[in-house]
Amino acid sequence: MSETTNLDAVFIEVEIDDSIKGDPELAKKLEEACPVDIFKAAESGVEVVRENLDECVLCELCLDAAPDGKLAVKKLYDDTELRR
Repeated sequence: MSETTNLDAVFIEVEIDDSIKGDPELAKKLEEACPVDIFKAAESGVEVVRENLDECVLCELCLDAAPDGKLAVKKLYDDTELRR
C-alpha cells in the first residue's frame, strides 16, 4: 500500500479570524469575490476549499470583501502575507 501525500496549500494559506468565520453573509461575499473558488459559503459560514488554495492569483479581492484585519493571505514560499 502506498501513502498519498496531501499537496494542498504548498504555496498559499488563508487565515480567517474566528470572529468572522461564522458569518454567512461574508461567506457569500468571499465566494463571489474569489476568481479561483478558494472560499465556499456554507450554512455555518466561511469554508476554505483547501484544494484550490494554490490557485490563488494574489488579486486581493478577498481582502477587499473582508473587514480590515480579519483575513490574511499568507505566501508560504517567502513568509510574507497580504492583509488590510
